[in-house]
Amino acid sequence: MRKRILRKTRGADRGEQAPLPPGVPGSEPASVAEPTGPRPPLPPKPDQGTPEPVSPTGQDTGADPLRDAQGGEHLTTAHGARRSDTDHSLKAGRRGPVLLQDHHFREKVSHFDHERIPERVVHARGAGAHGVFRGYGTAERISAAHVFKKDVETPVFVRFSTVLGSRGSADLARDTRGFATKFYTAEGTWDLVGNNIPVFFIQDAIKFPDVVHAAKPHPDREIPQAQSAHDTFWDFVSLHTEAQHHTIWNMSDRGIPRSYRTMEGFGVHTFRLVDDDGRSVLVKFHWKPKLGVHSVLWEEALLANGADPDVHRRDLADAIEAGAFPEWELGVQVFEDNEEQMFRGIDLLDPTKIVPEELAPVEPIGLMTLNRNPSNYFAETEQVAFNPNNLVRGIDVTNDPLLQGRLFSYLDTQLSRLGGPNWTQLPINRPHAPVNDMLRDGMHQTAVHTGVAPYHPNSLDGNNPFPADEPARPFIDVPAPVAGSVKERGAPVSFEDHFTQARLFWLSMSDVEKEHIARAYAFELGKCWEQAVKERQLQALANIDEKLCAAVAQSLGLPAPKPTVKHGRIAPSPALSQVGGQWPLDGRLVGIVVGPDPDEKDLLAVTGAIDAAGMVPLVVAPHGGPVGRGGLVAQRTYLTARSVEFDAVLVAGAVPPASDAQPSFDAKAGARSGPGIDPRVQLLLDETFRQAKAIGTWGRSGALAAAGLPEGAPGVVAGRDAAAVVEQVVELMRSHRAWERFPVPGRL
Repeated sequence: MRKRILRKTRGADRGEQAPLPPGVPGSEPASVAEPTGPRPPLPPKPDQGTPEPVSPTGQDTGADPLRDAQGGEHLTTAHGARRSDTDHSLKAGRRGPVLLQDHHFREKVSHFDHERIPERVVHARGAGAHGVFRGYGTAERISAAHVFKKDVETPVFVRFSTVLGSRGSADLARDTRGFATKFYTAEGTWDLVGNNIPVFFIQDAIKFPDVVHAAKPHPDREIPQAQSAHDTFWDFVSLHTEAQHHTIWNMSDRGIPRSYRTMEGFGVHTFRLVDDDGRSVLVKFHWKPKLGVHSVLWEEALLANGADPDVHRRDLADAIEAGAFPEWELGVQVFEDNEEQMFRGIDLLDPTKIVPEELAPVEPIGLMTLNRNPSNYFAETEQVAFNPNNLVRGIDVTNDPLLQGRLFSYLDTQLSRLGGPNWTQLPINRPHAPVNDMLRDGMHQTAVHTGVAPYHPNSLDGNNPFPADEPARPFIDVPAPVAGSVKERGAPVSFEDHFTQARLFWLSMSDVEKEHIARAYAFELGKCWEQAVKERQLQALANIDEKLCAAVAQSLGLPAPKPTVKHGRIAPSPALSQVGGQWPLDGRLVGIVVGPDPDEKDLLAVTGAIDAAGMVPLVVAPHGGPVGRGGLVAQRTYLTARSVEFDAVLVAGAVPPASDAQPSFDAKAGARSGPGIDPRVQLLLDETFRQAKAIGTWGRSGALAAAGLPEGAPGVVAGRDAAAVVEQVVELMRSHRAWERFPVPGRL
């Protein structure tokens, strides 16, 4: 389904074409001089889309989607009066003062003062995209939902997000990620609001304010931002040991994804699917990325947050613009809807537990493709509002106590954040099914209802709207039994096991991943002030694995406690590890480092081969502008390039120090360097090597020897023929990294 947007530049004298990277700001090239003549607004770029043209009551208007965008050739007020000047306030004389009667100034500044709405308490920083979901038909046997029927295509909007940080935080914080999908189905809107981790910190929603308050910045200093490496977070999770399973996922590489495109998604809770005859099953939802699951290293996260804090947003938007449309398969694990709601001893209502895929395979039921970027971040990504109450026929909730609380909290949040009860009428939130809800008035009412009898039954409006009978396919309320019991605040005994599944996750990791987890715990706890918090968390780690606890304790300079919990035999789940497997390369970034006089023929061939493989070639040159004789343009320079942007690095020929290789101009130029190599290039290669990414060189570059990197190391390719080197590097990239390059001391 991948459609590449071809934007090319000609090679010098030969007519060859080289691919340009995504990221062009506008739909037309800008002029150097300020335009002086009026013209209509520019259309969106080819990769952008808008909410579907439906009315506030969900009816297809057939209107041009751009009708709601700005129109006309001239500057006007909000009420359409044309203005000749928006650069000067109305004053009493040239030197003022400014007059209160300047209604254009008051309107302009007052609207600016209110441009922002309250940001989300959690999931404030996000990125979104439009797309389509196509059902495979495999779920028709277990659900009446129209969205799952074979080859039915449903528009979707997805918002990815971090949890802890504010809107101004960086993308690559160690954090849980939100993965929320709005399905605009023909039978109403369905919101699947999940995360990139299949379990949550807490078992009951009444603790949600507590865990968020603990994880957010300390209330006295408002620091640290977007981090869990502080006392209040570890105080909470060490006291509420039900959080240990989620926490070990967060301390793993899953906590710092490479891209939203290489991130799994989970519904977290157990849901109920119902067929047309009322038969029900229990399911867990999984989003499986077609590109595989891939993360960054901690060093990469630190570098990226400084060099490009928008790395995830940019990666998603650029991939869609380039035509490398991200895809995920939606799958379900299916369980019997029995009275106990258990599966092989695992309580399906406990949101801190998973069911290993080896015990209950994930059955694919549809494919989601994201193929359009938003046209306006605020109107779409910021104002989109998800709600677990948004269910359609064939999909229902269970008694998971965390999910039950979310059914209240999300609706309550939208009322406050979006200014009233009519938030569903914002274009991005409008259903694509007809709405006749008898709800009226309220702040920001944009529908113009008719009739005089918004109540039921009525005779004045012909008893419209009438309740739907079965042929009209109403929502199915499952007559699930409710256990006879007493009112109490408590939890079932099955909720009391807080360490078995955390140990399952640990045992399922490769040696490299275990090292990363141990280092993450050591770093985070090393940032805590209180000794008691560190000791308490070490006890929790001892109950997960003694070797893990010992490694972290050694780093903290503390004794390792003995476990207080005994585990039986636990079979690892290979599906939990990110190591192993081969994956598609769509949208990956390859840096091609060139010197002052590259072989242009080779360079054009290499960029073409990388583009043909579905990746984005970025030429890194000593300076901006044309490369060589002008056939290619540098997208990065030694000054602006950094390793974290690239999935692999190629060096084409010699790369001697450039004229600006001075620490006074670029601090990176102060890095150590061998003879005949620019110190920024050496730094780039050093970092790329440490990060176990593929490196390739050809010709007489001598870059590896100058940088002191060993030829023949895993993931390093050197040769005389550029095409052969590129072919080998492309194959290496399918494994994400050269995992053999990581030192593993064997202590875990």
